Amino acid sequence: MIKKGRNGQGVMGMKWLIEVAGQFHDDENGAAMVEYSILIGIIAAASIVAVIAIGGWVGSQFTGLCANLNTKGLSSTGGAGGTC
Repeated sequence: MIKKGRNGQGVMGMKWLIEVAGQFHDDENGAAMVEYSILIGIIAAASIVAVIAIGGWVGSQFTGLCANLNTKGLSSTGGAGGTC
């Protein structure tokens, strides 16, 4: 038999409610998922910035190489006389 409290609600019901509230309070899976999502976002943003920066550096290296060759590069057949 379930004991009744002052408001008529069973004592077992109150214990169950406290237990469920405690489990909800202790559950940190959602918080960990948010933290990992933020970490993945930061890593993705840093990777994109790095690729853009390296791409700009490589482009400037090729531009400098073309200037050193006096704008005379290789033709499509691999011989001299092409343009940069």
